[in-house]
Amino acid sequence: MMFESLAEKMDQTVRKLRGTDKITEANIGGALKEVRRSMLDADVNLRVVDQLIADVRERAVGSQVVAGVEPGQQFIKIIYEELTRVMGKDAAPLARRAAGSGPTVVLLAGLQGAGKTTAAAKLALYVLLVACDVYRPAAVEQLQTLAGMIDVDVFTADLELGAVEIARRGLTAAEEGKYDTVIIDTAGRQVINDKLMRELRDVKAATRPDDTLLVVDAMTGQEAANLTRAFNDSVGITGAILTKLDGDTRGGAALSVQSVSGKPIKFVGTGEKVEKLEPFFPERMASRILGMGDVLTLVDKAEEAMDVKEAEALTKRMVENTFDFEDFLKQSKMISTMGSFGGLMKMLPGVGSISGQQMAQAEQKLKLATCLINSMTVAERRQPDLLGSGGAAASRLSRIARGSGRSVADAKTLVSDFQRMRTMMAKMSKKMMAEQGGGPGGPDGPGGGAPPSVNRAQRRKASKKKAQSAPKRGFGK
Repeated sequence: MMFESLAEKMDQTVRKLRGTDKITEANIGGALKEVRRSMLDADVNLRVVDQLIADVRERAVGSQVVAGVEPGQQFIKIIYEELTRVMGKDAAPLARRAAGSGPTVVLLAGLQGAGKTTAAAKLALYVLLVACDVYRPAAVEQLQTLAGMIDVDVFTADLELGAVEIARRGLTAAEEGKYDTVIIDTAGRQVINDKLMRELRDVKAATRPDDTLLVVDAMTGQEAANLTRAFNDSVGITGAILTKLDGDTRGGAALSVQSVSGKPIKFVGTGEKVEKLEPFFPERMASRILGMGDVLTLVDKAEEAMDVKEAEALTKRMVENTFDFEDFLKQSKMISTMGSFGGLMKMLPGVGSISGQQMAQAEQKLKLATCLINSMTVAERRQPDLLGSGGAAASRLSRIARGSGRSVADAKTLVSDFQRMRTMMAKMSKKMMAEQGGGPGGPDGPGGGAPPSVNRAQRRKASKKKAQSAPKRGFGK
C-alpha cells in the first residue's frame, strides 16, 4: 500500500495521544520524526518533507484539544490538511474552450516510456487524436490500436512532414470535422535535450493549446517533480498526468510535483486499461495516505459499475434472505469491473492496518468461491439450501468439489460461510431500513415497528423491557 509505513505511524500516534489535553512537542516530537522518515522512504522531495513537518509542528504544538475531539484525531486532521495543501488543495480539471470558438486543444509532452501515448488514448472521449510522434517505431500504430478500443478517431499524416506540420493539419481537420477536443501526442526522449524542447515549443506555438500536460512516471519518485519543473521552465505547462501510480509502492511523486514545480496533477493513471485514468483529488489522496480510505472514489466507481435496477433487486433479496449464489457471482463481477479487490479494499477506512498478505488471502478466497459456484447446477445456485441439508447435500458437495478441482472441505466451508453471510446481510439490511423509517421492519414496512418519533435509544429500552417481561423458557425456568 502507498505510504503504508506512514499510515501505521499515524495509527500509533493516535493511540499515544489518548488522554492528553494538549498537544506538545514532547508528545508529538517522536511521531513527527517517524512521519519525516516515512516520507523520505517514500521518495518525497526533501524540501517538501521539511516544510510539511515544520508547518504541522507550528500548527499542532501548543494547540488546545477541542472539546469532544480526541487529541490524536486533531493531530491527524492537521496533517491531513497540510498534505492536501501540499498536493494542490483543489482538483484541477482540464481547460475547456468556450462553445463556438473551435475545439479545445490538449498538448501532451514527456520523456519516452512515461506513458504519453496510452495517456492520450485514456483522455480521448469524443475527441480527435493527432499522432505527432514521428520518431518512435510503431508509435502511430499504437495510438490507432488504443483509439480503436474506445472508438475514437486518429489523425495521421506522412511522418516526413514533421511534428509541427502534422499538428497544424490535425487541428485544421478537427475544426472542419467539428470535433469537441483535440489531443496531440508528441515524441519523447530518454532524457531532456534541446531538440525535444525546441520541437515541443514549435508544436505549442503552432497549435496554441488550452492545456499543455506533462506525462510523468510515478515510479521515478521525486524525480517526477524535477522533470515537471524543467519542462515548465523550458516549454511552459499547465499541469501533469501521473502514470503508473498503481505500481508505485512509495508514491513520493504525488506529494512532490505540486510543491516543487508549482503545477497541479490533473489526472493519475491507475492501471494499464484505457479506462484506468482518474481525476486527481488532493484531499482524497491525503485520506488514502493516512489510512483513512477513499470512500468518495469508491462510491464513484460503484456508481459507474452498478445498474440501479439490479442494485434495488439485490437489496430486496438481501432483506428477504433470498440472496443466492447467482447474486453472489453478479456482485463479484461488478467488483471486478471496479478494479482489483485489494485496490478497492484500500479505499475503505481502517484497512491500512491490514497487511498485503491478508489482502491476497481474501482475494484468493473470493476466486476459490467463484470456482466452486461455477461447478454448481443452476438449481443449486438459485437454491443454496439444497447444499446445506437433506440426504443429497453430501453427494452434491462431492460432485461440486470434483468438478472444480477442489476439496469437499472447501465446498462445505463455502456453503457455511455463505449461509452466515446471507443471514447477516438480511439482519443488517432490515436494521438499516428500520432506522431510516421505511421498508421491512420499519414503520412503513409490513412489520410495523416504532413510530418515527421514537429514537433508537427508546426502541432499545422498549425491546429490553419486553424481553424482561416475557415468560422464561428452558434453563433458568
